[in-house]
Amino acid sequence: MTIPPLPRCCTPLDDHWPFARPLAGAQLISTHFDPTRLADDDYRAAGVPAVRGVAKRQAEHLAGRLCAREALRRVTGVASVPAVGEDRAPQWPAQVSGSITHGQGWAAAIVAPARQWRGLGLDVEGILSSERAERLVGEILTNDELALIADLSPAQRAWRISLTFSLKESLFKALYPLVLTRFYFQEAELLSIDPAQQTARLRLLVDLSDAWPAGSELNGHYAELDEQILSLVAIAA
Repeated sequence: MTIPPLPRCCTPLDDHWPFARPLAGAQLISTHFDPTRLADDDYRAAGVPAVRGVAKRQAEHLAGRLCAREALRRVTGVASVPAVGEDRAPQWPAQVSGSITHGQGWAAAIVAPARQWRGLGLDVEGILSSERAERLVGEILTNDELALIADLSPAQRAWRISLTFSLKESLFKALYPLVLTRFYFQEAELLSIDPAQQTARLRLLVDLSDAWPAGSELNGHYAELDEQILSLVAIAA
């Protein structure tokens, strides 16, 4: 398959690995996108099924799918584009796990063989202002998580709330394809982070399936990119 050239709204695809620890077999592809440069014909020219929405929605979706296609090509040898499922989640080929994220002009996708990783969740979030973080903290953090940040400065609290938000989004993306059950911010908690290794430990607070009961713990990774936090939860096969 000949891969069409990138649209003008996207920068050249990048395969920089942003996390402190590698993930065996995984390919992470990213691009910056500019909705003001999106052209009417970009979806057709790129060979990506179009979505409805404003220019920002269209540009971020296109950028994410282009990253996913390249990541899939590198892992499977086939440059396919994940369809959008009825639940709006990307539909990945059976032999891989994957995840797509986008925010503030940046999009990325990660793909890895399912024989190595049965669940992947990737999420990027802008670092919240102190004011917005405090407005949202009750929705994002549990009481135990609130106790852990009680003595932090306003800026440190905002950063930790932003990180928790992103990690819980990644946790959901990694687990949802395995359990097909939705869960929410208050139904998982961030136990700890290791700033030196840029890793985190999370725990489920609800039963999602026989394989994923309340109390299950998972590892996460995080990195800071241009006033955004990128997080990853990877579930080994």
